Amino acid sequence: MIQTENGFIESEERQALRKSVAAMAANYGQDYYLEKARADQHTDELWYEAGKLGFIGVNLPEEYGGGGAGMYELSIVMEEMSAGGCPLLLMVVSPAINGTIISKFGTDDQKKRWLPGIADGSITMAFAITEPDAGSNSHRITTTARRDGSDWLLNGQKVYISGVDQAQAVLVVGRTEDHKTGNLKPALFIVPTDTPGFTWTKIDMEIVSPENQFQVFLDDVRLPSDALVGSEDAAIAQLFAGLNPERIMGAASAVGMGRFAINKAVDYVKTRQVWKTPIGAHQGLSHPLAQNHIEVELAKLMMQKAATLYDAGDDVGAAEAANMAKYAAGEASVRAVDQAVQSLGGNGLTKEYGIAAAVTASKLARIAPVSREMVLNFVAQTSLGLPRSY
Repeated sequence: MIQTENGFIESEERQALRKSVAAMAANYGQDYYLEKARADQHTDELWYEAGKLGFIGVNLPEEYGGGGAGMYELSIVMEEMSAGGCPLLLMVVSPAINGTIISKFGTDDQKKRWLPGIADGSITMAFAITEPDAGSNSHRITTTARRDGSDWLLNGQKVYISGVDQAQAVLVVGRTEDHKTGNLKPALFIVPTDTPGFTWTKIDMEIVSPENQFQVFLDDVRLPSDALVGSEDAAIAQLFAGLNPERIMGAASAVGMGRFAINKAVDYVKTRQVWKTPIGAHQGLSHPLAQNHIEVELAKLMMQKAATLYDAGDDVGAAEAANMAKYAAGEASVRAVDQAVQSLGGNGLTKEYGIAAAVTASKLARIAPVSREMVLNFVAQTSLGLPRSY
């Protein structure tokens, strides 16, 4: 019997999921997404419908209200929503990173408390790791957790944290007081956003998005002992369990954006006529778009490989593939958006045609959740065995 449960030939269930998500996204589309973003509003209707239909929690355990599937299925949801012009950035964070970490390492009480809400979208959980003086070097994190009786006290600062204003809680990456120096030994804490001492300020971004970025401040944030996720000593493994899904979902979002841009361009050049034939017949436009399509499809294959390896439990193999997928998808997406604008000419820079807003948004895939330079460092060191320069 031919095995069809792989990234090359999707099963009927996966094809059905892809079709269902695409249909839902089509009911909202880019006009809805940009209207919400420019009005400084959130895409709450889309988020709650996606949760109600089981899309947001498709990767989470069934016993906690999820779909019982894997990262492959969640990446399908992310890709199709992005291809439909209405990506949900917090899907990268709430179900992919946090849902994964809690379902794998959380206590039974933590799973019961948080996973059902994350799965149906009624609870959104942000993720806070980046700090102003740490950047890509997570070993320099200074947010500190110290014991105070049976409680924990957290102090520190985070930056570029997505969707804090939409979240009911944040999974904060800190380090224990005994580990202020040396290699990162993180401790992960679930912090409700209404906890005293937890505050945030919005960062003004030149990205048209309904999800905002924030600087977060933790000033003697007191948490009960059960706010710690899993084991304090095993937190490094817990942290990295969430990073492969983050990269896979980042790749899925970029693949979807690349598809969106190519579709916009193709629809335009098929009908735009300046001389005797549509401009899409001219190789100066058709060849670059064909190249964009090839690059996006290749990135998608690596993303599917990464998701397949991750769901099979191969964390090492998934790490290499996830980083490669994120890099390839980011590069392909940026080039596709740039070519789409060029294909539309002046129309490509208007609000009416809806592609100009993707120019800055596409750059995000080169920077977050990990920069392309750090991906190249990872591949050089782990795949090629080259020495580190830092």
